[in-house]
Amino acid sequence: QVQLVESGGGLVQAGGSLRLSCAASGSITSINTMGWYRQAPGKERELVATRTSGGTSTRYADSVKGRFTISRDNAKNTVYLQMNMLKVEDTAVYYCNARGIRTYTHYYTLDYWGTGALVTVSS
Repeated sequence: QVQLVESGGGLVQAGGSLRLSCAASGSITSINTMGWYRQAPGKERELVATRTSGGTSTRYADSVKGRFTISRDNAKNTVYLQMNMLKVEDTAVYYCNARGIRTYTHYYTLDYWGTGALVTVSS
């Protein structure tokens, strides 16, 4: 059974930094795309950043370009999100996403999601 577990959320002052981690487990041999989405209160879930396994395709939301950096450790099936110069408007629940998961016995085309990590940025 594939599972995604996030860590690293918390409370930080505006201008500060946080690093989120997400580890995928479940006899995984490769994951095509991993990324981060976020959902603020009263708003729809939106893309923050995604990265393919080979790093050939990396996407960022315009609102986080230059402040956030996504990276992956393919050997550990882990994706990270380094968030710098945080703003109050970055406050949200951040969800890890994995797409195109290959295990020893299956290839999953559906998206997998973590349970979310709350990031709160105070003014």
